[in-house]
Amino acid sequence: MYDAESRRRVIELVRAGRPVPVVPGICRELQVSEQTYYRWRNQIGGLTADDAKRLKDLERENSTLKRLLADADLEKAALKEIARDALIDRHW
Repeated sequence: MYDAESRRRVIELVRAGRPVPVVPGICRELQVSEQTYYRWRNQIGGLTADDAKRLKDLERENSTLKRLLADADLEKAALKEIARDALIDRHW
């Protein structure tokens, strides 16, 4: 949603601990909402830019792994269904 440069600048501002009255102007300049700024501040807190990038990469990898697990669970359920139907067909 936001480019890497905007994220980097927000991380720098969060680490600088800007006072609250300055935040609305900074958000306008970076074209991010205040809600986004505060959410990122809570997520990033004391992280360095490298740490924040690593966190984002891990979140992306986690999302991919969750999707793969869901796909595997669907395949497993489908195979159980097929096996159950085949077993019922053999009894008739």
